[in-house]
Amino acid sequence: MNLLISCRIFFINYCVTLGVYDLKTVTICGSMRFEDEMKSIAFLLETKYKMCVLQCVYNVDKKDLSASEIETLNKSHFRKIDMADAVYIVNINGYIGEQVKKEIAYARKIGKEVIFHTDFRSKEGL
Repeated sequence: MNLLISCRIFFINYCVTLGVYDLKTVTICGSMRFEDEMKSIAFLLETKYKMCVLQCVYNVDKKDLSASEIETLNKSHFRKIDMADAVYIVNINGYIGEQVKKEIAYARKIGKEVIFHTDFRSKEGL
């Protein structure tokens, strides 16, 4: 058996032993008006519900972004959806913006589970 295959088998077995594959990976999606809430929700999902959360990039300095930078951020976020098992939609007070609607449509198109915060919160007591 070649060395690369041996290393991969070792790594997979190591991850299984650690329980890494027990975690559901979710990409958090929501309007930037809920930036603070998304950070708090991500923390709770990881610490209390054993989810691995892929988060958006927050523009904490409120810098003006070029069209190219916005396009790159959008592509990056869709790539995170590709990598995740599911998307977690932060829809506080039922609000879902146009960009998040596109993310939901994309996730459904590629067969990802879509979890809505309002449903999860009422079911799990968040």
